[in-house]
Amino acid sequence: MNAAVDGGVVLAEALVALGRWLQSTGYAFTTVTPATQARVNARPGAAHAHTVRDVFGWSRPFAPVLLPPHVLDLLEGAGLAEHRGDGLLRSRVRYSSLHGQLYAHSAWPTTEEDAVFFGPDTVRFVDLLRGELDRAPLGEGGRILDMGCGAGPGGLAAAQHARAAQPRLVLADINPRALRFAAANAALAGWQDVTFAQGDLFGAVDGAFDFIVANPPYLNDAAQRTYRHGGGRWGEGLSVRIVREGVERLAPGGRLVLYTGVAIAEGIDPLLEALQPLLHQRGWPWRYRELDPDVFGEELDEPAYADAERIAAVALLVERPA
Repeated sequence: MNAAVDGGVVLAEALVALGRWLQSTGYAFTTVTPATQARVNARPGAAHAHTVRDVFGWSRPFAPVLLPPHVLDLLEGAGLAEHRGDGLLRSRVRYSSLHGQLYAHSAWPTTEEDAVFFGPDTVRFVDLLRGELDRAPLGEGGRILDMGCGAGPGGLAAAQHARAAQPRLVLADINPRALRFAAANAALAGWQDVTFAQGDLFGAVDGAFDFIVANPPYLNDAAQRTYRHGGGRWGEGLSVRIVREGVERLAPGGRLVLYTGVAIAEGIDPLLEALQPLLHQRGWPWRYRELDPDVFGEELDEPAYADAERIAAVALLVERPA
């Protein structure tokens, strides 16, 4: 691990210990969209936690007696317990289930600038990667790069799905806190052959890769939080950069898989318009498609989206010929 991860060793160790305890209890939780989370938590009887799922899934305030003392000690020691004025606590971490694995990420609501996000987009992203690896398996010893890895589910899921090929995994992010969560999630998944890189996109990593995956921030976030704000008019800027820089790092026969979102205005997709000249000039095979025509509809109420009619989830695959 690099210095960015070493500096958060207490946090990472606590996340692993908490995750293993939750696994021992049979814990499972499917994380929903922020809008659904708010609706469910606003229901009668949902103001306070009554179960472990309420604490680490629904992010509800809880009485200290609800958790075993050693679990409370882990939360307190790693700065993951938020003390409220009413005698209740709230966990600053939550855990989500996906394909039999448990992933630690930031609690709801994710208001911090360096929050580590996980949600339905993550599920679609991971399923996209698994499907692509089923279509064309990774070669022996192939290098996998998860660019902007966040909590690491994309890269970890891809590496596990291609386990027979003994891949080498690199998890990269500009957010040091994300890498601490990714390190914990790698440990929870039992994946040891992983390198962590902290920095601005491809400037943080060396060499070429056989499978580059990315699920970058794609919204125009007024607060410009790292995990949400993609730059550009509607948040497409970071996705364009990842493709432009990423194709330069593909090994012969390598693939780049991008899962992102785009604001559609008057039927026009600005991301596709920005990428087409680059892709046509390169001349490599590529495919682009909508996976979901309408996500994060609540964002359309924001001033930045006054001219947008919908936000779509899209996927791009670029293949470098062997």
